[in-house]
Amino acid sequence: MRHRGSRLDLSGRVALVTGASSGIGAAVARELASHGAAVGLAARRLDRLEALAGEIRAAGGRAMPVACDVSRDGDPERAAATVRDAFGPLSVVVANAGFGVSGRVDELSVQDFQRQYDTNLFGVVRTVRATLEDLKATRGVVAILGSVAGYFGAPAQAPYCSSKAAVRIMAQSLWGELRPLGVGVVLISPGYVESEIRRRGPDGRLAEDPVPPWLIMPSEQAARKIVRAIVRRRPELILTAHGRLGAWLARLCPTLLVRLLALPSSRRASRVQG
Repeated sequence: MRHRGSRLDLSGRVALVTGASSGIGAAVARELASHGAAVGLAARRLDRLEALAGEIRAAGGRAMPVACDVSRDGDPERAAATVRDAFGPLSVVVANAGFGVSGRVDELSVQDFQRQYDTNLFGVVRTVRATLEDLKATRGVVAILGSVAGYFGAPAQAPYCSSKAAVRIMAQSLWGELRPLGVGVVLISPGYVESEIRRRGPDGRLAEDPVPPWLIMPSEQAARKIVRAIVRRRPELILTAHGRLGAWLARLCPTLLVRLLALPSSRRASRVQG
């Protein structure tokens, strides 16, 4: 991978992006392809992947859609093999697949937490294990999608925040393990980025994004920053100004941040009791 000023050259590189059917994953796949990489598109919704692959091919790029559920043993291996057979050994892997479970701990079941962890954490583990031999051989890079939410806990977000905290620690551990082998590990910690994750309800339907538009970074802008971080092998990229502020507060004064985040919940509880 070559980086000259504002120019990136990923010609000859083969990438696999999980969760590529929408949001950050789709935008990163487009960005990688625009710089010459052949891209494997992995997700559960094959119809969306096929549409994205057609879009990339129409723009002169190379893309291979492949159905993959990272919560299932064997699926990431099959996806990696399909892309490898089509384009060659993988040198960039973006472990992006994830979703959010919301609700109070006393309202959720153990299975809700298991479902959250099986995709957000163990899905990353499966993806890394399925592609690691390729990355060692090509001295490639794996980018792991965490979240600024992995720096702190928020009311009604325990499954999501705790799963992303685990992803953050795992990425840091992998960085130390894989660096001597020539494999780069980049942790991506987004704040509010354009995505379906906040809009998709328990029934699977999309609702209006609860976050004000002025706080949301467009997914295309995020993708440009992510791909540059991959090329530069940055240990971590925190996206958005408010995301960096949240991570800074979490490091500097974690108790204060948790109390601030709990204020809206405390006020609602006071109104109910009153």
